[in-house]
Amino acid sequence: MANVVVVGAQWGDEGKGKIVDWLSERADVIARFQGGHNAGHTLVIDGTVYKLHALPSGVVRGGKLSVIGNGVVLDPWHLLKEIETIRAQGVEITPETLMIAENTPLILSVHGELDRARESQNSVAKIGTTGRGIGPAYEDKVGRRAIRVADLADRSTLEARVDRLLQHHDTLRRGMGLPEVDRAALLAELEEIAPKILEYAAPVWKVLNEKRKAGKRILFEGAQGALLDIDFGTYPFVTSSNVIAGQAATGTGIGPNGIDFVLGIVKAYTTRVGEGPFPTELFDDDGERLGVRGHEFGTTTGRKRRCGWFDAVLVKQTCATSGVTGISLTKLDVLDGFEKLKICVGYDLDGTRLDYLPTAADQQARCTPIYEEMDGWSESTEGARSWADLPANAIKYVRRVEELIECPVALLSTSPEREDTILVTDPFQD
Repeated sequence: MANVVVVGAQWGDEGKGKIVDWLSERADVIARFQGGHNAGHTLVIDGTVYKLHALPSGVVRGGKLSVIGNGVVLDPWHLLKEIETIRAQGVEITPETLMIAENTPLILSVHGELDRARESQNSVAKIGTTGRGIGPAYEDKVGRRAIRVADLADRSTLEARVDRLLQHHDTLRRGMGLPEVDRAALLAELEEIAPKILEYAAPVWKVLNEKRKAGKRILFEGAQGALLDIDFGTYPFVTSSNVIAGQAATGTGIGPNGIDFVLGIVKAYTTRVGEGPFPTELFDDDGERLGVRGHEFGTTTGRKRRCGWFDAVLVKQTCATSGVTGISLTKLDVLDGFEKLKICVGYDLDGTRLDYLPTAADQQARCTPIYEEMDGWSESTEGARSWADLPANAIKYVRRVEELIECPVALLSTSPEREDTILVTDPFQD
């Protein structure tokens, strides 16, 4: 059986939560492989709404193993609160159903404080972070001063890690006019929470490879979207981790040969939260209509999302960098009732036509979209569960998207309800 990676192929908020939930019912293991609790997934199951940030989407499905991989940065205090919230909704979470990789870096209070201080003091250009410490935690990981889950098990190791961490952070804080970190208080916080986190700790790389050899289906769940990737996104307005599908291997220890199908989640239009370039952004009534009909507010921050027409250039680009096998096209129903629809098929850069978004920020700013216009449809697509339920013009729109991004549609989503999904290609069939 195939192992499937799910990645967002735009700027996040593409509807990954529903699709991951839809697939997780048929998976044995669901593994988060990057990001932190700055990303949010909203699941609607039998009328109950679950909002997840750190936990893998599979936790709401009984009999599944959920895994937080080493590519994630984990706020242990937030995780425990989230576990309590989900338990209060009737979901059982135990060390038998949830595992955390022993080499997962932790997000500490000092990371959040640094994150917020930087954003508030930045007079040049705000990145638009959530202020939850994700970026600083990743910095400490690559700076080899992170505190990881396994470090919580030994007092002397923990003290050495904290000292190395504070040598860096106290220097930064003095330069920003912040007080130095209270070492004793930080150690006390970590010692208090250690046993509550360590009960979930496991050699995830080993567990996943054993599951794979046993023929179990593994679903790798990404957060954010490929256009926020630290290397291939619209830098510097990106997240602090690799988001593209290759991270599923390094973020869990499964190895690249353990990935069989990459499913890119793509919204039928385009949205973005926070700062950064957005070639097809709309500032007119059409943009407002997309936002209202699509309920475009962030799960984590509540921030209003910027909205625009579908950008086939960017999605083609992300499908290439993530090696997408097939896409799941979501929120098609939001386009119901538009007389005309536009798709970006290229960019004009100072009179030259481009079929990709350039890397240089000044060139990105000067790119203007080249649109192709299509007829819309007046009929409703909401709740459609087969091609026969779709208007002819909606099918034409989907087919044109496939042509432009050079990638087939594997799934088509027509509402937030998990059953309202048209299956074209089964990602789990190798």
